[in-house]
Amino acid sequence: MYKIICPILIFILLIGCSVNKEETPSSLEVQTGKTNSESMLQQLNIPWSIAKTDNTFFISEREGKIVQWDMTSGKRNEQSLYLKEQIHIEGEGGLLGIALLPNFSVNNEMAVYHTYLNNGRIKNRLIKIKLEDNKWIEKEVLLDNIPGARFHNGGRVKIGPDKKLYITTSDALEPELAQNKNSLAGKILRMELDGSIPKDNPFIDSYVYSYGHRNPQGLVWDESGRLFSTEHGQSAHDEINYIKKGKNYGWPIIEGDEQKMGMETPYYHTDNQTWAPSGIGYDKGRLYIAALAGSAVMSFDIETGESRKLISGYGRMRDVLIEDGILYAITSNLDGRGKPSPNDDQLIKFNIQEGENGY
Repeated sequence: MYKIICPILIFILLIGCSVNKEETPSSLEVQTGKTNSESMLQQLNIPWSIAKTDNTFFISEREGKIVQWDMTSGKRNEQSLYLKEQIHIEGEGGLLGIALLPNFSVNNEMAVYHTYLNNGRIKNRLIKIKLEDNKWIEKEVLLDNIPGARFHNGGRVKIGPDKKLYITTSDALEPELAQNKNSLAGKILRMELDGSIPKDNPFIDSYVYSYGHRNPQGLVWDESGRLFSTEHGQSAHDEINYIKKGKNYGWPIIEGDEQKMGMETPYYHTDNQTWAPSGIGYDKGRLYIAALAGSAVMSFDIETGESRKLISGYGRMRDVLIEDGILYAITSNLDGRGKPSPNDDQLIKFNIQEGENGY
């Protein structure tokens, strides 16, 4: 039987910055940087991921709905999910990453990552859902039994240039799992669109593409096909990683600029500053990173390593999407760690070229 999702928000007290640092506001927050930006959609409920086709946005809300919004007409639909496992909302868990599958205009199918309970234990799973009569119906389980926890669930879902699905998972508060290649925790996973294991994955009969990750929440490719990921450090030392097939990114053995043979050091890390980076986008040699604790969208030049705040003043940022030089970002001020305004949460539009040249 399918179950309609009627989630109840469970408020969880902070249990320490080394566990749920993404939820801690940063002293870097400033109320500036709104130039060249526009609030397009307001009063969202803890949005987590943005997907877009033509002029239509789909935004996942952590408490278990998908908001469909037509940018041209302004029409907004809040759509329920009918799933075989109920979405479990606790701490950082819930309805997380989404990705529109190829030929969406024909098949109305989407890949979705969400938290659920299995015999009393928190898990995550990736499923295929289909839009039918303004409702999302579960059609297929692509991968389940991914370790989860109140905090650290990963959750980003993207389709790569190779038409494979990439999924970020976290260490589920058990750091040693990140080094265990037989565990799905603390990894970037890669699969075919039907959920099968690609024959050219680095480890035989394994979804694991890279490992040794703490809590990665962003994935993006540049025009040459290089894959970059954002990752939360334990205490500051947040990371941007250049992801290479089969490589070990060190957690919990090394972090920041620490080094060990056989392990990758970050492409960039924030040293003693805290960004709590989540979604990431790319445009013309720069990465654009949604920072939760940093309360900004950060601009990072891949070649020079220069980073700076590009958008701030809206509070906590969860995800970004870039299309034709326009950056769309969602805030996450209603997640219990922000300072929400009456309009929160919001979808924001930002002209990258004017913003980069206007400061």
